[in-house]
Amino acid sequence: MIDLVGKVVEVLTLETTYIGKLVEIGETEVYLESEAGWIVVPVEKVISINEKED
Repeated sequence: MIDLVGKVVEVLTLETTYIGKLVEIGETEVYLESEAGWIVVPVEKVISINEKED
């Protein structure tokens, strides 16, 4: 997943799908930069991270 850093991704959780530029995958949180600002998603809620298709 480290190869996705800097790319626009979709982060899927049970509640929703987040879309933004992947900035960092930490031990406890995933950091995205979106048009609306920063998004921080707890790692335990993440189901998958995939590069966004155009």
